[in-house]
Amino acid sequence: MKITLRGKNIEITEAIEEKVSEKLSKLDKYFIVSENVEAKVLVRTYPYGQKIEVTIPTEYVLLRAEVVDQDLYNAIDLVIDKLEGQIRKYKTRLNRKSKDNKLAFNLASIEPLEDEEEDVLVKTKTITPKPMDMEEAIMQMELIGHSFFVYRDTETDAISIVYRRNDGDYGLIETE
Repeated sequence: MKITLRGKNIEITEAIEEKVSEKLSKLDKYFIVSENVEAKVLVRTYPYGQKIEVTIPTEYVLLRAEVVDQDLYNAIDLVIDKLEGQIRKYKTRLNRKSKDNKLAFNLASIEPLEDEEEDVLVKTKTITPKPMDMEEAIMQMELIGHSFFVYRDTETDAISIVYRRNDGDYGLIETE
C-alpha cells in the first residue's frame, strides 16, 4: 500500500512516518491488490489534541477514520483499530448479501464481527424544506435538538444542510 503523509501545524518526523507506515502495513493483509491502494494520512495539531485522518479509497469502498487524542502515537493506534473494525463490518455485510462479491479485500484474512446486527431502517421521514437563511436554519436546528437541519436557501434557492461539527462549530452542505 502506498502512503501519502501530510502534516498541518506539525512537522512530520521520521519517527511519526515510521510509526504510521508500520501500522498501516498491518492493513496490507486485508487487500488483494495492495499496490493500487493509496492511503492518504493527514496529521493536525490543535490546542485540544493531535488529530489523525486516514482515507483509503479502494475500487469498491472508501475506508475513512479520524481520531483526536492528546498523544499522537496513541491516536495512530486508535485510527488503525477503527479501520480494521470498518473492514470487519464490510466483510460481515458482504457475506450476508452475496457470495460472489467483487470487493478488493482478502476476505479470508478478516475475522467476522461477532454478534453483528444487520442495519435496519427504523424510520422514514419526508420533508418539504422551507425557505430561510443559514442563521435561521441554525436556530431551527438548535430548537429541535438535532445535529443537522435541511432547508431551502433563500439566496440561492437550493437545498442546503446545516450541521453541528464535532468541535462545536457549524458546517454547511450546499447542493448544485
